[in-house]
Amino acid sequence: MTMANNQPEKVLEEPGLKMFVYLSRILDRAVINAEGRSFGKLADLKVRMGELFPRMSSLVIKPRRKKKPLELDWAQVDSVTGSRIVLRPGAEEHFHPLQVGPDELLIREELLDKQVVDTFGAKIERVNDIHLLGVNKDLHIVHVDFGLRGLIRRLGWLKAVDAFTGFFFSFQIKEKLISWKYIQPLVSDLRNQDLKLNVAGNNIRDLHPSELADILEELDRGNRDRLFKSLDVETAAETLEEVDPRLQVRLLEAAPAESASDILEEMAPDEATDLLFDLPEEQKQNLIRTMEKPSRDALVELLRHKEGTAGSLMTKDYISLDREQTIGQAIEEFRKTTYPLDSVSYIYVTDNERRLLGVSTLRHLIICDKSTPVAEFMNPRLITVEPGQDIEDVVKLFKKYKFMALPVVDRDDRLQGIITLKDIIQETLED
Repeated sequence: MTMANNQPEKVLEEPGLKMFVYLSRILDRAVINAEGRSFGKLADLKVRMGELFPRMSSLVIKPRRKKKPLELDWAQVDSVTGSRIVLRPGAEEHFHPLQVGPDELLIREELLDKQVVDTFGAKIERVNDIHLLGVNKDLHIVHVDFGLRGLIRRLGWLKAVDAFTGFFFSFQIKEKLISWKYIQPLVSDLRNQDLKLNVAGNNIRDLHPSELADILEELDRGNRDRLFKSLDVETAAETLEEVDPRLQVRLLEAAPAESASDILEEMAPDEATDLLFDLPEEQKQNLIRTMEKPSRDALVELLRHKEGTAGSLMTKDYISLDREQTIGQAIEEFRKTTYPLDSVSYIYVTDNERRLLGVSTLRHLIICDKSTPVAEFMNPRLITVEPGQDIEDVVKLFKKYKFMALPVVDRDDRLQGIITLKDIIQETLED
């Protein structure tokens, strides 16, 4: 939403008058009585949360000869202009020391220059100004300004910059506003000094995990932990896979033990294994003990392999079938799985001893008759790696053969897991 460039000086005066004003236009303005006597300057405004567009409940005034700010109920305001705030007669009798309740905010101190998670642009923004609306002598928060124009306005350079860009380039820097209704504090205790805001908080789970990871990496520790804890288990797991490894550990350590084990169960086994490798031994064992048996057994097996080997990078997420099973059964296995697509690019065919016999692609599920045994169309020429092989050797095989995944087998050719192209790319980029 773009607002007019020149805001009127008169904000609140006559009943029924509706005017917009920016917080930066009235901060530090003189607070006077009806006779023109100055009480000090406007230091801040306090709002009580709960309404869709919260209204000002109090002024915070910095007295002329006192160090501590004083508070005055908004009802004592008679009018507001861009240069001064006029109080009702007798208002000075209602001054009292500033107190901020758990459901209240000081908008200068706790909103200005704070960070905003902009889920529309999937990035971090900074609050440069607050857009206010005066209605019937009440003043409401209606927008947050996180654009360059808001910063220039606060610096007092707006007229000069508008004149310059208008004369030389025939344009003006646009407003960058978002409605307050999309703003949700990330904490319930609004006294928290690290308060940050979450734009369209209900939609943040719709972001791609990599975008959420970018946001988490930008936030400070307190707000990062709060945002991560607000995610559901599936979203948290997908996001954690995209986060920098050092931050992965910190986020998991900050999560309650039960939630942490649920997140690990939801993660791809190889990703969870990499994360567990970096945890202190006692914490690692505690998390493993609280996991469900299938996930626990898979991770325990993967953790036996040394870092830097094929075994440490492989995943147990793959589809394998006995040579006697049919295309129809393969389709059913594919329908039931929740594995990522890169983990099921190939179907691995094994014998009764789980020895790898051949491999096929998803293409055969479409073009072959459902009654056809999978062994009839498998490719028996196999390129495999062993769990103890160095990752550099695995990288060379991916480069040479351009596979989407490589099977990992033991010395008896029993299928142990697979390594996907995605995992190799991530490993190479990290190195």
